[in-house]
Amino acid sequence: MSEPLQGFGLGLRTEHYREFATAPQAVDWLEVISENYLVPGGKPLHYLDRIRRDYPMVMHGVSLSIGGSDALDASYLRQLRALVDRVQPAWVSDHLCWTGTSSLNLHDLLPLPYTEASLEHLLPRVAQAQDALAQPLLLENVSSYVRYRADEMSEWEFIRELVRRTGCELLLDVNNVYVSSVNHGFDPRVFIDAMPPGAVRQIHLAGHEDHGGYLIDTHDHPVCAAVWDLYAHTVGRFGQVPTMIERDDHIPPLDRLVAELDTARSLAQQTVAANRQAA
Repeated sequence: MSEPLQGFGLGLRTEHYREFATAPQAVDWLEVISENYLVPGGKPLHYLDRIRRDYPMVMHGVSLSIGGSDALDASYLRQLRALVDRVQPAWVSDHLCWTGTSSLNLHDLLPLPYTEASLEHLLPRVAQAQDALAQPLLLENVSSYVRYRADEMSEWEFIRELVRRTGCELLLDVNNVYVSSVNHGFDPRVFIDAMPPGAVRQIHLAGHEDHGGYLIDTHDHPVCAAVWDLYAHTVGRFGQVPTMIERDDHIPPLDRLVAELDTARSLAQQTVAANRQAA
């Protein structure tokens, strides 16, 4: 695979293709949505190849449906592996969720029941995906709005056990932790503190919509103060894990996203420095 990844990144979006392709930006690496480039040619691959020459990349998928009841899509995995060979990403990630069935794709990232049966269902599927990609798979915690009556453990207990049994790694979405904590009434720091430090390879930050009694993960707002506070706690726990900001709607000019990324960079550096001084 490519060189080790460090620092602070952004999601590569079509609105910013030309700027990344024509001038250096104060961004250490880029995350690409895998499905945008599973195409035979055209502008997306043209810009992907051009920008990859200048920036390290990671690949982030939304279609694996690792928790689904249908068999994993072998054709999709082959296409994903071909893109891995083309991009040489530092790693590949997707979501700890299901997205529908063969007869109905809900086009959403739906949470799993946190049960022993779900864990047993996931074990061979994670192994299959990791074998197909020839590397560990990073799985991201999703935001959620409902719970299952069948739940036998908390989400963080479920994730810890999944990492222990499969050797997968984690993309820790701090905004998703916060959104779910408000929606379900738990302490988000308990979730963060329960994550196994050696497994957290990447961090996501994003914005959400506040609907009063509940939050919706939308990626269309700047990171809010409460998520910045939780990120500082996360850095205090895990150190400077590679961190990026996701923005998928109401996408601002690139310089505004870079300025927001600089906030993450400064906050992480200040947190690490304060922890060293306290030690």
